[in-house]
Amino acid sequence: MKVKLFYACVIFLVFSSLGFSQQTKNINGIITDANEVPLPGAEVKVIGKDIFDVTDFDGNFTLENVEAGDVFRVTFLGFSPQEVTIGNTSNYPVQLKEDAGQLDEVVVVGYGTQKKRDLTGSIASIDAAEIEKTPTSNVMQSLQGKVSGVQIVSSGSPGGSPTVRVRGLGTYGDATNVLYVVDGTLYDNIDFLNTKDIKSVNILKDASSSAIYGVRAANGVVIIETKSGKKNQKPQFEYDGYTGIQRAQNVVKLANAEQFTTMARESGSATDAQFILNAMQRYGRSRVNPNIPDVNTDWYDEILRDGIIQSHSIGVTGGSENVAYSVGTNYFTQEGILDMKNEYERFNIRAKVDVDISDRFKVGVNSVFSNATKYDPENGAWFRAYFAVPIMPVTDPLNTEASPVRYSNAQNLGYRGTQNPFQDLAYNENRLKIRKVLSSINFKYEIIPDKLDFKTTYSHNFSALEERYVNLPYTLGNNFERISSINRANNNFSNQYWDNILTFNDKFGDHELTLMAGTSYRDEAANNFSATGQDIAGIRLESSRYLNFADPESFNNNVNEIGRRYYGLSYFGRIAYDFDDKYLFYGTFRADGSSKFTKDPWGYFPSVGLGWVLTEEDFLKDNGFLDFLKLRASWGKLGNDNVAASDGSNTIQVITTAIGDNPRTGITSTSVFSNNTWEVIEEKNFGFNLNALDDRLSIDADYYIRDTEDAILPVFIPIINRSVNQNSGVIRNEGLEVNVNWNGSIGEDFTYSIGGNFTTLKNEAIEIKDERGYIDAGTAEFRQRTQIGDPLFAFYGYERVGVYQNQAQIDADPIAVQNNLVPGDLVFRDQNGDGVIDDADRVILGSFLPEFTYGGNLAMSYKSFDFSMNVYGQAGNKILNRKRGEIIFTQDTNMDADLAVNRWHGEGTSNSYPSSAGLRKAWNQRLSDFWVEDGDFFRIQNIQLAYNIQNEKLPQTKIYFTAERPFTSFEYNGFSPEVPNGVDRQTYPIPAIYTLGLNIKF
Repeated sequence: MKVKLFYACVIFLVFSSLGFSQQTKNINGIITDANEVPLPGAEVKVIGKDIFDVTDFDGNFTLENVEAGDVFRVTFLGFSPQEVTIGNTSNYPVQLKEDAGQLDEVVVVGYGTQKKRDLTGSIASIDAAEIEKTPTSNVMQSLQGKVSGVQIVSSGSPGGSPTVRVRGLGTYGDATNVLYVVDGTLYDNIDFLNTKDIKSVNILKDASSSAIYGVRAANGVVIIETKSGKKNQKPQFEYDGYTGIQRAQNVVKLANAEQFTTMARESGSATDAQFILNAMQRYGRSRVNPNIPDVNTDWYDEILRDGIIQSHSIGVTGGSENVAYSVGTNYFTQEGILDMKNEYERFNIRAKVDVDISDRFKVGVNSVFSNATKYDPENGAWFRAYFAVPIMPVTDPLNTEASPVRYSNAQNLGYRGTQNPFQDLAYNENRLKIRKVLSSINFKYEIIPDKLDFKTTYSHNFSALEERYVNLPYTLGNNFERISSINRANNNFSNQYWDNILTFNDKFGDHELTLMAGTSYRDEAANNFSATGQDIAGIRLESSRYLNFADPESFNNNVNEIGRRYYGLSYFGRIAYDFDDKYLFYGTFRADGSSKFTKDPWGYFPSVGLGWVLTEEDFLKDNGFLDFLKLRASWGKLGNDNVAASDGSNTIQVITTAIGDNPRTGITSTSVFSNNTWEVIEEKNFGFNLNALDDRLSIDADYYIRDTEDAILPVFIPIINRSVNQNSGVIRNEGLEVNVNWNGSIGEDFTYSIGGNFTTLKNEAIEIKDERGYIDAGTAEFRQRTQIGDPLFAFYGYERVGVYQNQAQIDADPIAVQNNLVPGDLVFRDQNGDGVIDDADRVILGSFLPEFTYGGNLAMSYKSFDFSMNVYGQAGNKILNRKRGEIIFTQDTNMDADLAVNRWHGEGTSNSYPSSAGLRKAWNQRLSDFWVEDGDFFRIQNIQLAYNIQNEKLPQTKIYFTAERPFTSFEYNGFSPEVPNGVDRQTYPIPAIYTLGLNIKF
C-alpha cells in the first residue's frame, strides 16, 4: 500500500512539473509616453533572467519563454523605470512617466560630464540628427550656421577641411586650429570621422569651459562623442547611404569675345588691337559681328563639370550583460567639379568596445582605421581660366607643334603668356595617400562605488601622408616645352597621450560636489622627407612614377628632410559644487609644461565660473511663465603653445667704413633669438539660459571679452632688417551671441520647431610693441596691415571717391593735373588734405572677419513626413578680389563680365569703375576699395525632406532627399563669398549638392 502511494505521489509530481513547464509563453506589448507616442529603443528585460528585447520604431516589443509571475522592467532615457508582473494575458501596453531629474541633459565636458542645468560656462551642443543632414566628408561642415560664436568657412575641394574659428581670431598667423577631442582623445583634424558615427558634438567656447584642456585649447575645443552600444541589447544593424550630384553655382561670368574685343580697342593699345586681328586671321571672323574673331570661349564653363558624391555606412551595436559594442564601416567618395583627376575616396573601419571585468573594474577600447586617397586640384587652373582670352579655343588644329594634344597657345596670337588652363588640368596629377591608425584604451576602477573612481587612458594617433606630384611632359609650340618631373614626400605623424584622472562625486543633503584631479603627458613627433626628380623615363606609365626613373643629376639641391618633436606635461584639477540646485560653482586650475618655450616652460592657468538658478528661488517658483532661468558668469586663463617654438638666427654682415681716412672692411655679428614664452588667453563671459512657456521657448545668450596677452607677433628688428616672432602684443575679440528656439505641436500628428542664432564680433589689436606701430602682411601690391585699434590682417589701401567724368573736372583738380590723369581714371580721397595722393593717404579698408553672422532653422513633422531647412549668412566682412587686381601683372588678358559691362566708357556711364584704358594704368591699379569688395551673403544652407516607411513587415526605413547650399545671394564678384583668409586669387568654388538617401534599421 505504501509503495503504491509512493509511486502515485511521484507520478503526480512529474505530471505537475510537466504541466508547470508548459506554462511558458510569449508576450508582446507597446511602450509609449504619457501622450501615447511610441518610444523606440526602450529596453525591456525580465528581472533575474536572460530574456530581453528593445522596442522597434513603433514601440513594440516581444518577450519569449516567460512564465506567469515573472517581472519585466522597462527603462528609457528621460523616463522613470517601470516594472510589470506577467499574468495570464499576452499583451502588455506600458505607459512611462517622464522623470524630471533625468530630463536634465548630460553634456560632455573636459575629462567628464555635467548636467546642462549645472553649466556655468558657454557650451553649445549639437545632436546627431542635425549632423547627419549634411552630405560631407568632414563633420564640422555640418555645423555651419547652427552654432553662435563659431565661424565655419566651407571648402569646395574634395576631401577639404573647412576653416573653423571659435570667437574670432586670437592668434597671429596660421596656427588657429581648434582642438578636437573624440571620445577623450586629442586631434588636430577629424577628416577621418564619418558623420554617421557621431552621437553628439559639444563646443567649449569660453576660457572657463576649455581651460581644463590647457595649452591645446586656446582656439576653442570641439568635443565629439561617437555612438556606443548598450549592455543587454540585441544586435541592431543600420545601413545608411546616399548618392548625389555636385554642381557649381554662382559661376562668374567672364567677358565674352565681343566685350573683350571692345575693351581691347578702347584701351588705346595698338598691340592689343593687333592681337584681335591676329585671332581673326587665325580663326576667322564672326558671322554675327565681323569685327570680332569667330571664337567665343567661356573658360569657366570649359573647366567645370558636375561631380558625383556618395556615402555608404554599415554599423552594428549591441551588448551582453557585461559588454557593449559598436562596430561600423564607411565608404565615401567625392568627385571634384574641376575637370581633371580631382577626387577624394575614403574607407573607414571603427570599433568601440566597453567591458565590465567586474562590478568595479571596466575597460574600454576605441580604434579607427582610415585609408583615404585624395587627388588635389591644380588650383592654378582657376587663375588661368579667369585671364584666358575668349578669342582663343581650347584646342587649336593649327598648333601642330603642341603635343600630345593640340591645345591652343595664346602666344601664337602675340600674347605674352600661354593662358590655356587645360595644360594644368591634363598634364598634372597631385595624389595624396592618407592612412591613419587611431586607437585608445582606458581602464577605470571604482575605488568607492558611485563616489570615487580612477581612470587611466593611453592613446596613439599615427598618420602617414604619402604625396606624389606628377608633372607630365608637353609642348605648346612657340618654343614652350616642359620636361617631366616628380615630387615625392613622405610625412609621418605620431602623437601619444597618457591621461590619469581621479574623480570624486557625492551628494549630501542640499550639497552636490564633484572633485577631479589628473595628469596628462603628450609626445608629438613629425618627420618629413621629400625629393624631386626630373626627366622621368616612361612617365606616362603609372609603374614609372618613381624617383629611380629620374635623371640622377636632377636631384641636386632637391632632397630635403626635416623632423620635429615636442613634449608636454600637465597637472590639473577641477571642482564643481551645487547647493540646493540654485547656486553653482565651477573652478579649474592647470599647470602646463611645454618644450616649445626654453625661457619658461611652465605656465599656470586658473578659471572660475558661477551660476544662479533664479527659478529655484521662492519669488520665481510657480510663476506660470518661466520654467528655468539661470544667470552665468565666468573668468579664465589658458596658455597657448600652438605657435612656433622659440628660435633665432646668427647674422653676419660684411661692412666697409672709414678708419683714419682709410677704408676698412670687416664684419658685424648679430644674434637674435625669439626666446618666447606663453601666449595667455584671458576671457570674461556673462550669460543666461531661459526656458519658458512649458519649455517651448528657450533663449541662450552670452557676452564675452577675450584677450590674447603676450601675443606672439613678427616684430621688425631694424638692425638685422627682418622680423622675429616675439611676445609683443595684445589681441582682443569681443562679441554677443544669442540663440532662440521655439517648439510646439498642432494636433496629434503635426510637430514643429523654429529657431535662430546670431553673433557679433569685434576683432582688434589692443597693443603692438613694434617701433613702427604696425605689422605688415601680404605683399607690397596687396598690403594687409595690423595696427592698434583695427582688426588683424586688415586690408590697407586707398579710399575711392569716384571716377573723373570730363576734362573740366580734371582741370579743376590739382591732383589729377599733377598725375596726368584723364576722364575714366579713379578719384582717391586725400585723407590728410595735403594735395598729394601718396602712402600717407592709405587707410584700413576692412577685414575678412565678419562683424555679424546668423543662422536659422525650421523643422516640421507630419505623420510619416519630416521636413527641415537651415539658413546661414554673414555681414561686415571684406574680400580682396586679387584675381582682378593682378591685372597689374597681366594687362593683356581677359577679365570678368562685370568689369566689361560697368566700365566707364563716357561721361555718366560709371562713377565706380575705371575705363578700359584706366584698368591698364598704374594709378588705378593700386590697392583700393575698388579691389576690396563686400563679402555679405545669405544662403539656404540645407533642405531635407524625409519619408518614414511604417510597415510591420519591413524594417524601420527612411527615404530622404537633401539639397545642400541650393541658393546663395551675394554681391561679390567671385564664385563664393566664403574665402578663408579673405584673399581670392584661385579659390575653389563651393558647389551645391543634391542627394537621395536611404536609411534602414533592423
